[in-house]
Amino acid sequence: MKASVRCCIAGGGPAGMMLGLLLARAGVPVLVLEKHPDFLRDFRGDTLHPSTLEVMHELGVLERLLAAPHQRVSRLNGQFGDLAVTVADFSTLSTRCGFVAFMPQWDFLNFLAEEGKRYPAFQLRMSAGVTDLVAEAGRIVGLRAETAQGPLEVRTDLVVGADGRHSTVRAKAGLTVEEFGAPMDVLWFRLSRRPGDPVDPTGRFDAGRIFIMLNRGDYWQCGFVIAKGTRERLEARGLPAFREQVAALAPFAAGRVGELHSWEDIRLLTVRVDRLRRWYRDGLLCIGDAAHAMSPVGGVGINLAIQDAVAAANRLAGPLRRGDLSTEDLRRVQDRREWPTKVTQRVQVMVQNRVIQPVLEETRPLSPPWAFRMLGRIPILRRITARIIGLGFRPERVRTPALS
Repeated sequence: MKASVRCCIAGGGPAGMMLGLLLARAGVPVLVLEKHPDFLRDFRGDTLHPSTLEVMHELGVLERLLAAPHQRVSRLNGQFGDLAVTVADFSTLSTRCGFVAFMPQWDFLNFLAEEGKRYPAFQLRMSAGVTDLVAEAGRIVGLRAETAQGPLEVRTDLVVGADGRHSTVRAKAGLTVEEFGAPMDVLWFRLSRRPGDPVDPTGRFDAGRIFIMLNRGDYWQCGFVIAKGTRERLEARGLPAFREQVAALAPFAAGRVGELHSWEDIRLLTVRVDRLRRWYRDGLLCIGDAAHAMSPVGGVGINLAIQDAVAAANRLAGPLRRGDLSTEDLRRVQDRREWPTKVTQRVQVMVQNRVIQPVLEETRPLSPPWAFRMLGRIPILRRITARIIGLGFRPERVRTPALS
């Protein structure tokens, strides 16, 4: 099978679906290829920060989005040893939504797909996994994919790699990746949530252990942070020992740890932080995790990916529609998004190295660090952290007009 389109996006995650919607809305024929038959993957990032909700407002679809089941969180809390404080207060932000919306990522992606289908220029093919790129005279002119109907070759003015941290597109393009390391991995699992439980998400730091609980309505999404590469050692101690650790970290849920029936109920997220030195080639651009894998610190990965998509659409919609896209246009997308990506990753790596790693290596009772104590004493600091987490360092505005 063969197809031709102005822009072909590999990957139907937040970056790919948002870019597809924005380009189609601007009258650019676009095809999004998603390798899975649906968006149902568990333990994906489910936080829609104020920056993302602001984008949805600018598109005129915020009310429809928030009609879907979700939880609203205005504060992010933390407990370091015996000291509990509010780390970020999103209600202080001067945005349409002073909260983080917790919504299953599959619901968000399905919503973007339905919005995209409102525009004739939008196409989405599921069960279509990209396998290779097509190059002519050094320029990327298309890609190849395996679909449920057989091999597909797409010719296009622009291939966008939005296929995640294990991107086939960036590997096939030969783009150089810089690794920044991460001292931890995360074990994700669910525990049921009951009336009387806390509402706000919280992170607890104890000697040798970090535990995160996110309110998902009828259940808690739990993250147990471990030193990188230590899952086998943890499993060797046995599931009962792991349940005991969870019960000690979340006493109100201690009676529910029996819901962890086997290690198959506990998923491993291998944490990595990396960034492409150059995000583009002639005829190709990477965005989102394909351009920069983020640490889970702050939960900002989805929102940074969406900001990439908005910036890319703002810059590329016109040239794609006119048929005069240049490599300079692609370079300017990286120029726009590289600085906020670098700053965010530097903050994440600093937190990993100065907070998370020392906590995981500590064996004595923890003393809260100075910065954590200051968050409890100086309210303006909670506004600063809310802005960094909720809006990022360079929030984007939708500047592509709706032309179709």
